[in-house]
Amino acid sequence: MKLLYLMWRNLTRKPIRTFLTIASVFVAFVLFGVLIAVRTALGAGVELAGVDRMIMIHKVSLIQMLPESYGNKIMADDGVASITHSTWFGGTYVDPKNFFPRVAIDSDTYFEVHPEYEIPAEEMEAWQRNRTGALIGRTIAEKYDLKVGDRIPIQGDIWQTQDGSAWEFTIEGIFDGDKNVDKNQMFFHHKYLTENSGMDGMVGWYSIRVKDPEQSPAIAERLDARFANSPAETKTSTEKAFVQGFANQIGDIGRIALFVSIVVFFTLLLVSGNTVAQSVRERTNELGVLKTLGFSDGQMMAMVLGESFLITILGGGLGLGLVVVVTNFFDLTTSTFPTLYMPWKDVGIGAVLLLVMGFLAGALPAFKALNLTIVDALRRS
Repeated sequence: MKLLYLMWRNLTRKPIRTFLTIASVFVAFVLFGVLIAVRTALGAGVELAGVDRMIMIHKVSLIQMLPESYGNKIMADDGVASITHSTWFGGTYVDPKNFFPRVAIDSDTYFEVHPEYEIPAEEMEAWQRNRTGALIGRTIAEKYDLKVGDRIPIQGDIWQTQDGSAWEFTIEGIFDGDKNVDKNQMFFHHKYLTENSGMDGMVGWYSIRVKDPEQSPAIAERLDARFANSPAETKTSTEKAFVQGFANQIGDIGRIALFVSIVVFFTLLLVSGNTVAQSVRERTNELGVLKTLGFSDGQMMAMVLGESFLITILGGGLGLGLVVVVTNFFDLTTSTFPTLYMPWKDVGIGAVLLLVMGFLAGALPAFKALNLTIVDALRRS
């Protein structure tokens, strides 16, 4: 207890210097937390991607359509457990700035392949009965103050109704899910799309659930070979690889976060280390007095290391804690960041980095205090 008191008194001896050092560590760990939260948001689909799911798209581009007849041929493969298809719809809700994904899905199979969406049974049944029904995510419902039973018009852009009027949808359900589920989406019946656009027999992409995830590469190769040299050749990959490819289009956020964190931590290591070292140098003769009074070398080392840990724990702990509270306990979801939060495993990594930085910053000054003799300490002024 007396060592803790001495550590605190030593830190408050130069309050401005200590405050600025703690503030620097605080900012560094806030930056670390924000980068992790952004990385998690942009790569949320990667974490959610099922290990037993694959995505099949047109070999040329995702915007090219695939024949709906491919479904039976895909199911004929022994390694395939189930399939579903989806089609990007686009459109405008009231204002072009009101962007959220609108996707036409196969209502009979989609949620069998994607069980992560949580939809009340009665709402699912109502949606299945209504050809013009729509399912929206909780984020959309709260943002635009929508509820079950509301009608929402969507002005088509990619897909137009045959008479040129707006597409009319009735909200039949609101879906939820864990933090990795994008609740900023709208789903509706693919049959409604084909009936009112005049386009039939084509889909955007296939989601394929396989029986054995270990066989995914071989299954993908077989499927693509089956449609080779056809008018609509395919490209099949695991869902994780497909989503990761989208995330990487705006840069490797994970690598950027790691690089920035390394630079910041190295800089702060020098700052914190210099603060502790300067503090020790300023009171060298006081350390000699403490040793004369019976404090052991180990206690001297522990006191100096403790000061370093106090600085990093106060600054880094507050920084990490602020990011965790803001991102994990407040809803910050937007169309850009549908799942903005800091995973607890990354909080643990931040805590470990905090302790490592505290140790490294105080290691050299602590070692000097350990080897300091009483005579040499008292000679210095």
